[in-house]
Amino acid sequence: MEEFNILALLIILAGAWVGGTAAKKLGYPPILGELIIGIILGPAVLGLLESSEMIAVLAEVGIILLMVYIGIEINFRDLGKASWPGLLAAIGGFIVPFGLGYFTIIYFGGTNIAALFVAIAVGVTSLATKSRILVDLKLLNTRIAYVLMAGALISDTLALIIFAGMLSFVDAGSIDTWGLIWVAGKAILFFLLTALAGYFLLPLLGKILSDKKVKSRTFHFTLILLIVFIFCELAELAGLHSILGAFMAGLFIRDGVFNRQISKEIHDIFHDVSIGFLAPIFFVSAGFHVTLEVFQTDLLLLTVVILVAMVGKIVGTAVFYLPSGYGWREGIAVGTGMNGRGAVEIIIAGIGLEMGIISDDIFSILVFMAILTTLSVPVLLTWTTNWLRKRGELINQETRKGTLILGANPLGLYLARHLKENEEVVIVDSNRDLAENSRAQGFSTVTGNILKEETMESAEAFDTGTFIALTSNNEINLLAAQLAHDAFFVPRNIVLVAPHQGGAGVELLDRIGASSMFATQTELAPWILKIDSGEVEEVTEEVEEKISTRTWLKQNRSEDSKFLPLLIIDQEGKKRPFHFHDEIEAGEKVLYLR
Repeated sequence: MEEFNILALLIILAGAWVGGTAAKKLGYPPILGELIIGIILGPAVLGLLESSEMIAVLAEVGIILLMVYIGIEINFRDLGKASWPGLLAAIGGFIVPFGLGYFTIIYFGGTNIAALFVAIAVGVTSLATKSRILVDLKLLNTRIAYVLMAGALISDTLALIIFAGMLSFVDAGSIDTWGLIWVAGKAILFFLLTALAGYFLLPLLGKILSDKKVKSRTFHFTLILLIVFIFCELAELAGLHSILGAFMAGLFIRDGVFNRQISKEIHDIFHDVSIGFLAPIFFVSAGFHVTLEVFQTDLLLLTVVILVAMVGKIVGTAVFYLPSGYGWREGIAVGTGMNGRGAVEIIIAGIGLEMGIISDDIFSILVFMAILTTLSVPVLLTWTTNWLRKRGELINQETRKGTLILGANPLGLYLARHLKENEEVVIVDSNRDLAENSRAQGFSTVTGNILKEETMESAEAFDTGTFIALTSNNEINLLAAQLAHDAFFVPRNIVLVAPHQGGAGVELLDRIGASSMFATQTELAPWILKIDSGEVEEVTEEVEEKISTRTWLKQNRSEDSKFLPLLIIDQEGKKRPFHFHDEIEAGEKVLYLR
């Protein structure tokens, strides 16, 4: 048996961390850096490392856990956000490059099976790549973002289904009519059994554990691993690859099986174990199989595959997108966003290499295609979305709307009164007198402890777009925002941070992606007294050029001037809270109190 090489593992993990961190800082997904590090450390460049049985086993476990995590990340409810245009984008962005990729390999003398593997790899898109780039470009609330996410989900799922059928064919070898029926039957039976287990058995198991009050995170994680490997074994028995079983398991353990807090913790564990440990081993070791000789021997094929992948994805998406009625320009923007490849493409290519279906040269071409197409996404997507923005065609599409405010104090009600002009506002407070006063003023109000999930549920936090914590207690504000983020997935969390307080640290803001209200530390009590006594004055000031909220605050605050920046008013008159992680566009106004 091969000796466990701890030094090789150390170098791989250290290299993955360096490469992933560098890629992330440049705005790209970490797997891009991990692949490049693998190419550098492997036989292609430095020759420090090469694949081994130990690395192969860890990499195999890594992609299984990564596929579980990808499955957990996919929320089928999200497909409803842009189901029709997302479906059009997915079909066009998959079929066109799929067909072009297939015929390209056939033209260059490849086998039918090799051509199919390349076609699938060319057709997929990267959900993880989209998520990060959409955040960086501040496009998450646009229609394009929802179409891209829906398109990526559908595209990758479609790719995995075709991949499943192809693996069955490869496993069976030469097939007659009855053999083909048997192969298809096993695949259908696998999906049927896993779907039945996911819809009926797993929720029943979750209910039993809930009734028994089993809350151990370790127990749940071990149980889910058992479920995952049972699904993987079912996939293998059906002649499919284990990653299909892992993917199906992830889809069904996302939510609705265990309580929300356990589900969130399990999600975080799979993220850390797969993306933080085992999956990087797979991506770095994938780089070991890359050969730079393709730039000499197969440069023409490499160039054609990259062009086919990019042009096929963008043009195919734009053409198929036309029936959505949103225009060809938006179709091109969606196509540029879907152009990046990622984990699923590399996994499929790696399996093809392992099975001997594609050569090292073809695998290398697919890796370089993944790298170059992903590098193009932020550049092309920035250009196309700016183009749409200048034409007034970049459409915002909020699916989670409204604001939930913690604190029925005078400042909370004052803010709510303004926000209520544009959207629904719900106020939560544990103080019955304050809650009754809020109701008397016409606000939808919930009385209860915000740190209890049932209070959040009563306030319909699952449908809320923004949570604002406005109490004088930093710890309650931060913990409430953490609950809103972790258990109810509220996308925007804004917290009042009072100076000179202990308790929960403000570093929690970054972990949950929260922002400080008013873009600075603020004492609540003085402003409550001012509002109660009617001593506040509203002032609006128009901004002439784009500026961050924190810079605006520094430029306008003086030692002898007490003022509170409350809201930003856009050119259409819509108001949003003034907070740290925001920018004020030229022509927008700041409403502040003094």
